[in-house]
Amino acid sequence: MLDIEIDGKQVQVPDGSTVMEAANKVGAYVPHFCYHKKLSIAANCRMCLVQVEKAPKPLPACATPATNGMKVWTHSEQAVKAQKGVMEFLLINHPLDCPICDQGGECQLQDLSVGYGGTQSRYQEEKRVVGNKDLGPLVSTDMTRCINCTRCVRFTTEIAGLTELGQAFRGEHAEIMPFVEKTVDTELSGNIIDLCPVGALTSKPFRFAARAWELSRRKSVSPHDSLGSNLVVQVKHDSVKRVLPLENEAINECWLSDKDRFSYEALNGTERLTAPQIKQGGKWISVDWQQALEYVANGLSSIKSEFGAQSIGALASPHSTLEELYLLQKLVRGIGSGNVDFRLRQSDFSADGAAQGAPWLGMPIAEVNGLDRLLLIGSNFRKDHPLLAQRVRQAAKRTLKVSALGSAFDDWQLPVQNQVCVAPSELVAALAKLVKAVAVASEQAVSETLAALVAGVEADAASQAIAASLLTGRKTAVWLGNFAVQHPEAAKLQFLAQELSRLLKARLGVIGEAANSVGAYIAGATPVAGEGKNAAQMLSESLKGYLLFGFDPELDVADGAAAVKALKGAGMVAAFTAFKSETLLDVADVLLPLAPFTETAGTFVNCEGRAQSFYPVVRLAGETRPGWKILRVLGTLLGVAGFDVEKAEDVRAAVLGGAGEVNAALLSNELRLASVALAAPQAGLERVWDVPIHFADPIARRSAPLLATKDGALPVARVNAETLAQLGLADGADVLVKSAVGAVKLKLVLDAGVATRGVRVSGAHASTVALGALHGKLSVERV
Repeated sequence: MLDIEIDGKQVQVPDGSTVMEAANKVGAYVPHFCYHKKLSIAANCRMCLVQVEKAPKPLPACATPATNGMKVWTHSEQAVKAQKGVMEFLLINHPLDCPICDQGGECQLQDLSVGYGGTQSRYQEEKRVVGNKDLGPLVSTDMTRCINCTRCVRFTTEIAGLTELGQAFRGEHAEIMPFVEKTVDTELSGNIIDLCPVGALTSKPFRFAARAWELSRRKSVSPHDSLGSNLVVQVKHDSVKRVLPLENEAINECWLSDKDRFSYEALNGTERLTAPQIKQGGKWISVDWQQALEYVANGLSSIKSEFGAQSIGALASPHSTLEELYLLQKLVRGIGSGNVDFRLRQSDFSADGAAQGAPWLGMPIAEVNGLDRLLLIGSNFRKDHPLLAQRVRQAAKRTLKVSALGSAFDDWQLPVQNQVCVAPSELVAALAKLVKAVAVASEQAVSETLAALVAGVEADAASQAIAASLLTGRKTAVWLGNFAVQHPEAAKLQFLAQELSRLLKARLGVIGEAANSVGAYIAGATPVAGEGKNAAQMLSESLKGYLLFGFDPELDVADGAAAVKALKGAGMVAAFTAFKSETLLDVADVLLPLAPFTETAGTFVNCEGRAQSFYPVVRLAGETRPGWKILRVLGTLLGVAGFDVEKAEDVRAAVLGGAGEVNAALLSNELRLASVALAAPQAGLERVWDVPIHFADPIARRSAPLLATKDGALPVARVNAETLAQLGLADGADVLVKSAVGAVKLKLVLDAGVATRGVRVSGAHASTVALGALHGKLSVERV
């Protein structure tokens, strides 16, 4: 620790700290533009000049290391004179357009010019003008306002991992610009809006929508991926105008993904359902809530009396709140059925009854930075979990070595030391080889359950390289991604990963697909073994009555084509939904307008098992109602006990207890399987699937700005060079991709990241639903 004096106040700081950090610790404000605690030091704005004892001239506080016994004055005559001189230079070319600038009212330059700027400018020459740049559909530019702090350049390079912006020319002619004819396509691009200290980079969807002082600021939690990012939702006239990050170092730090930031655009879209509707004579008519709920209650009662309670099932989105999921399963079980499930995209349920708790990350998110070895199994990591990938990216700059096993890889914008890419049917064997390589290298025996399986494989060079890397780690983790969880042999993959983590003395984690993938287990929204059907069974056996909660049936399940067929054969389908879709209008009999996360109170349990509650930020749209309230009334109409709750907090307490926290004993990635056998790999082409980042849930897929990005593009069929040569087709050819149940026309694209024999075709999109299940055999032929 070093002793340093700032403005006469003594403070101790760690060796290696800067004067800026020491000043922040003592509470002395130093004006700055280019400095940001999460970015590298550039020291190019010079606004943070301070006086240092024995220094011949003022020094930049952000780049000056603290030394023992140093004395610093941040507001001395010398320091203030230097700061005012810098401000005068910054304002020379800056346009005087504050009244029409979207940054007005929250602009650092505006604020600091009050304290450090002159009353008038001595500069009489013509100001320079810089042309605007096209950075894509999310970020608007007014580059004449740019002060060349380079925060945006450093962010895209250091945090997002993709060098998409740079600074060209010198001196007065310096400009921030993207590469020629390129836009900023990173899934974290919206953060450069927050980082920009002036009005050069602003939100394109928010542009001219409101002034900063007109907006109410309310806290919330992201309903999208499993991280549970903390949000500040800004509201005007009961309409969400903007979403910003709420800083939480333990979860999202000070960042947001574009999906979290811009998905709100869907909430006021044309597809919002704002009144209950019933289908009569093939036509939809609006009704009041009493009629709609009585219709559902009477329908369920008649189905129960005629066909039995087990002919009724409930399917829920993992993006639903803890309270909604708890009351939904309580309602279904209250009428005598055990058919309730949220694992809509999962295809392997053989672990039911063998799992010892709710799958979770296996560690706090904040501890990811301390890992030194990580194995990712079956994950489209950067797109499925952009902010978790950002943490791994920063750790990889230090000591973390990342290895990966999967069937397709994008550029994660972080160094991957070892990578094994095999077809989906070979994934279990590849993981078994890795288990054997680790067991042999560490001279340990595998468990009896896996002994025969592991004996039947031989560790190859790739698995030995991964094993060598993982065995040198002190803090090691093994994570299963969305692809692994949705794999047709998911239980085998998890069991092998469990054995691998035992051999490595590593932490086993399941990253989780959605905001409440962990919370849904805690709420009991899964069938009990032997007492209910899982999601796949409910959608393949065509029940008589369905309750669909918060999802699009053709896009959010493992086999959209089969789901639509099953729902069409049902006697009654009641959809609790915030949005209308053509499929729901076709298969449902009653639509109940469900409040999205901005209009309801609820709780999400993120991947680390942290329960985060939130409250409405705007009034309910039209006749929309919170899901827990709809279920409460429906449960009362059906005579189910325990539905006399008055507040969302009462439901939360029933699930979590009075403390409102998840019992750690409920979290476990342990599986207890009696036997595991290795299946023979398939022959021919196999589908490699992914769920695109902006199509993963009903809100994101209806946000026009997100769909206009590169990640919102139409799906294509991706194959590697070897598979392309075997097909005898050219890159860019129009092809017909066929499965056992249907065919779709797609463009064929060369992609070196796809496994041999794999054809990567995205799911969760209307253009690929006809292919049926996310996995299976495919054929590709020229159109």
